[in-house]
Amino acid sequence: MNSDDIDLAYKIRHALNENLDNLPASTTERLAAARAQALARKKAEAPARRDERRGGFDVRALFAMPMLGRLAVVAPLVAMVAGLVGVYQAEHEQHVGELAELDAAVMSDELPLTAYTDSGFKAYLVQQEQQPKRAQ
Repeated sequence: MNSDDIDLAYKIRHALNENLDNLPASTTERLAAARAQALARKKAEAPARRDERRGGFDVRALFAMPMLGRLAVVAPLVAMVAGLVGVYQAEHEQHVGELAELDAAVMSDELPLTAYTDSGFKAYLVQQEQQPKRAQ
């Protein structure tokens, strides 16, 4: 079957589906009988055609592929997962490094650690930010 035959079949199917309720009962019975005959004549080993226009992915087709074809499908997925894991690890290490720098700054500061938890300390910092800087 060439592409023109397939297009014609889709157009006929679409027209029949649109007017299915308007068809007489005798016509629908004849169409059902013709479909049953066509299915009976269909070769048993020929796989049913999939509607290519709808898209989608047939998992059974993946297992019917040769090994090289499977690798062509699976390799990009594995690479994508590995890339995502690498990005996650890099972001995590960067976050841990930033926390370590903050901890080192707090520990090396002259203020006692309890000063950071004091509610008055936050008010003091806000007040210091609002005052204009003096020229030194």
